[in-house]
Amino acid sequence: MTKVLSLHDLISRKRFELAEISGENAGLEALYDLIVPMGVPMSIIMDMVEMFDLEVTDRVISITEPEVAQTSVIALRGPLDRVVEAEKFMKREMKNWLDG
Repeated sequence: MTKVLSLHDLISRKRFELAEISGENAGLEALYDLIVPMGVPMSIIMDMVEMFDLEVTDRVISITEPEVAQTSVIALRGPLDRVVEAEKFMKREMKNWLDG
């Protein structure tokens, strides 16, 4: 399935490009976002924030079920090594939560 770009996607990309030109995103270059899937319990999210010292932010994404729509999701931002460890932790905790 192909991704359909929306006007919001284009506006966001243009704002990001303009912020790069003006230097506003200079501090974000070494940071990565971990998108938290819908349905992850808040207790697991809070544990990830505290254990891995990540910043909570929100992202707007496009979903295409059954039509294209915009929705906000939680993202955890931080250096790559901590984001990767937080993702492993989230997968392990979700497995334990679903099995238990």
